Amino acid sequence: MGEILIHSIGAIASGEFAVPLIEGDSILIRAGVIAAVGSGLASSAGATQINANGATVIPGLIDSHAHPVIGDYSPRQKVVDFIASCVHGGVTRMISAGEVHMPGRPTGALGTKSLAIVGAQAWGNFRPGGMKVQGGGLLLQEGLTEADFEEMAAAGVKHLGEIGLGGYHDWDKIAEMTLWAKRCGMTVMMHIGGASIPGSDAIGAEQAIQVRPHIASHLNGGPTAPPLADIERIIAETDSALEIIQCGNAAIIPRILDLARQRDALDRVIIGTDMPSGTGVLPLGMLRAISWVSALGAVPPAQAIAMASGTTASIYKLQAGRIAAGFEADMIIMDAPIGSTAKDALETLAIGDTPGVSAVIIDGELRVRKSLHTPPARRPIELGS
Repeated sequence: MGEILIHSIGAIASGEFAVPLIEGDSILIRAGVIAAVGSGLASSAGATQINANGATVIPGLIDSHAHPVIGDYSPRQKVVDFIASCVHGGVTRMISAGEVHMPGRPTGALGTKSLAIVGAQAWGNFRPGGMKVQGGGLLLQEGLTEADFEEMAAAGVKHLGEIGLGGYHDWDKIAEMTLWAKRCGMTVMMHIGGASIPGSDAIGAEQAIQVRPHIASHLNGGPTAPPLADIERIIAETDSALEIIQCGNAAIIPRILDLARQRDALDRVIIGTDMPSGTGVLPLGMLRAISWVSALGAVPPAQAIAMASGTTASIYKLQAGRIAAGFEADMIIMDAPIGSTAKDALETLAIGDTPGVSAVIIDGELRVRKSLHTPPARRPIELGS
């Protein structure tokens, strides 16, 4: 990986909810890591120069809720290359909410443990289109022991998939397993809302308060939203992250955000897609969800971007999701699309449209130039050296 200087930037979204916009017009990347952010930065001789032409730079988006299986293929929808396709929608990392769509998925303790280890290690070695996938989301099963969790953590399993998927609903034992997972440093997500796949069940505030996951998944429905009273209790009585997804109920999003705003909890909101699902496969799902949160929920667009990048990165302890020195050089250059009434990418999101992505950089490597899926950017990048 060489050196890259991005200059002539119009705006920089930081990925930090508290300070969502930062001053500067240039970003220096060296050896796959952000070396500096500021104004008028210079690069070494021979470095790649990217002229942003006044466009906006944001962190690479982190899909907090996806369901990959093995390889870039979805048995649920029988599509290939959907993960690489999402890179064109600005997604640079996905978190597996469980490889639940695996044909013949084992449901015993040994099988589910083995599947988690295979998922974690296989996705650690495979990056379709440059996408980083944190796989191996463990689906809890009767018979798992604390020693199993220690073995899985040692083998690279970093998180639990959605608690509550499938037929295991012994909530006292699940709460105990969750403590084991947390002791092993695993991040815990939990299904909230109506039943999704066969064998699952409706899960609400009572179970979330008992289990206390790090993430209350798809509060706007996966695809069926829970009652607002349950959502309010989860916000008020837990410190869980509050996930909003694209494959859920769009109408309830403003009400969730209003409840979070009343509790000073907007900084706990994260964004994912929950795809592939019956709703489909959505390469622009993250950008669309961000625009919903901003346009329908009255969240400033740079803060909505932070919900889809830096906030999720913090929960999963990732050195990513932010535009700052020392972080992984994952970022998007985007602008208002041709024909939009918006003046830039941030205003595009604020009015509910989709920005035009002109570049996606992952680990300091230009992976996309001119997205295959977004409308064309009004001000495309120019390359030089």
